[in-house]
Amino acid sequence: MTRKLTTAERLASVDKDERLTDIVERASSWDRFLVQQAVYAFGLTRDTFSANDLRDVLPELSHGFLGAAINGLRQGGVIEHTKQYVPSTSPATHGHPIAVWRLSVKGLVIAEARRPRKAAA
Repeated sequence: MTRKLTTAERLASVDKDERLTDIVERASSWDRFLVQQAVYAFGLTRDTFSANDLRDVLPELSHGFLGAAINGLRQGGVIEHTKQYVPSTSPATHGHPIAVWRLSVKGLVIAEARRPRKAAA
């Protein structure tokens, strides 16, 4: 049986969701596209990945955007949590644990559809 959230916990959750939505809405469509493409590329070539992996290949993004984008992909059912964590390599986070992700079945279908096709010889 799951524990019911307190009023304070529910309000904090709503506040967090609003802040994440605000961060995503302020980001450019190009930034959203880049994160999505990186997630699909990592998901097709690796079993798992974290924000550390994505930060290594992405340009500098606005503060908080990568986490908000990952949260949006999770909420959209594109990625799923592996229940594993790794230490963050971002200096701003002081090594706190971050989630390890994998593409969901939905994410794999989307990634395969977007995979570049080789030209016929």
